[in-house]
Amino acid sequence: MSVKICSFTGRCAAVFLSLVLLSCTPADPIQRFSGPAQGSTYNISYWSEPQVKAADLQQQVVKELERIDLAMSNYRPDSVIEQFNAAQHTNLQTVGAELVALVEDARRVTEASHGCYDLTVKPLFELWGFKADKFNQPTPAQISETMQWVGMDKITTTTGGEMSKAIAQMRVDVSSIAQGYTVRKLSALLEQAGVTNYLVEVGGELQVRGKKPEGQPWKVAIEKPLPGEQHLQKIITVNQDSPLAIMTSGTYRHYFDADGQRFSHVLDARAGAPVRHNTVSTTVLIDNATFGDAWSTAFLCLGSEAGLKVADDLGLKVLFIDQQGETLIEKPSQALVNSKDVSLQ
Repeated sequence: MSVKICSFTGRCAAVFLSLVLLSCTPADPIQRFSGPAQGSTYNISYWSEPQVKAADLQQQVVKELERIDLAMSNYRPDSVIEQFNAAQHTNLQTVGAELVALVEDARRVTEASHGCYDLTVKPLFELWGFKADKFNQPTPAQISETMQWVGMDKITTTTGGEMSKAIAQMRVDVSSIAQGYTVRKLSALLEQAGVTNYLVEVGGELQVRGKKPEGQPWKVAIEKPLPGEQHLQKIITVNQDSPLAIMTSGTYRHYFDADGQRFSHVLDARAGAPVRHNTVSTTVLIDNATFGDAWSTAFLCLGSEAGLKVADDLGLKVLFIDQQGETLIEKPSQALVNSKDVSLQ
């Protein structure tokens, strides 16, 4: 068997495209600070009148990142979510109202994506060799056995901040939604400080609000979704002043090539296997960064054919990019085509 492995580390199981803030002129009074976050980095750009000190904001941001990290990061064994996963029983466990709410938000996306998106697919991720970066072609029997540990219907929550799993070995991985949630919480911190013109980015997931100085719109560039490429595919100009989250997911940063087939790290929870469609990138533009993060992964799981139907039914702004040979084909949802709040170049 001939196998080629391509992977980028530092982002748990889910890997997202880099979104880049287009450069500003040196005279722009934009303040910036950045640092490590959730196995990746965060970057914040903002301006305000009167001026809000970056040092004060950064202190609040770091504190909030540490708090969220301790609750939701699957890469650290002392987090609340990993303590839940490590418990080898099916009893209710206290995880807190915040984590329960996040899981329930994810459940809504699971249901709307017809079960394609699922927080419990980590055993499948490991079965196919993505965790170890060593391709493994499982047998149908192995997939069937592993699927017993997969399914959001096997996760129960209570209004009291408790959660349980139907099978003790099950694990919940919130990395496909937690960064969007983090972006939303950091944006709220800026707004509480009186900042209404900003760009907040965590691990490539971002939210913008307002305008750049002199009334210029925020512009965000999407990377071309091809392995080894470092070129721009699309520039998104945000014309609205209200908050807008821009979330992108791609299949091309973590995959195996084996015997002439490509196996993406994006797994269809219904089949227990990597997706087989031609969609290589999805970008969701939405007012809620938490749902935007989950939906970018869900639409990547569904692919453009099934995903466009869901996006159009829900009125969501989504850009799908399919690959046919060496050609990239852009497929926007109807809401994106009709939108005056954003423009794509």
